[in-house]
Amino acid sequence: MGSGGRTKYNRQRLGIPKTHALDAACVGKFDTLKGWRVPTQVIKAMGRGSYQRTRLDKFGFPRGYLMRQKQVKGFQTGDRVRAIVPAGKKTGSHTGRVAIRKTGSFNVQTEQGAVQGISWRHCTLLQRGDGYGYHPLPTIQH
Repeated sequence: MGSGGRTKYNRQRLGIPKTHALDAACVGKFDTLKGWRVPTQVIKAMGRGSYQRTRLDKFGFPRGYLMRQKQVKGFQTGDRVRAIVPAGKKTGSHTGRVAIRKTGSFNVQTEQGAVQGISWRHCTLLQRGDGYGYHPLPTIQH
């Protein structure tokens, strides 16, 4: 056990950045800390869809209608996919979170930004959407 002051002292003495996991490693009395420069992963709650089937305007009247089903061609919004597009404006490989449309023309949110209008035929499922978004952080350099 140790105080918050001891934790901060250990962190500053060893040049370790302030993160929740590394603070837990810096508690107490010790001389060195090895193997702390590993990449971590940020997890963000994204939800699993909505029961609401229409959007409302500021007066509470319906404004357009949402899809009646949550899956299209075996894909669901939030799934992680790899889209390999062979030809056209969006040629290349795009990996990220998919947003589905009833037409089968999907949006893929990549690290570089959204790619709109990719056919479901070009998509391969990597991971089912579990309600969370995963983003790896780069390795800490010090």
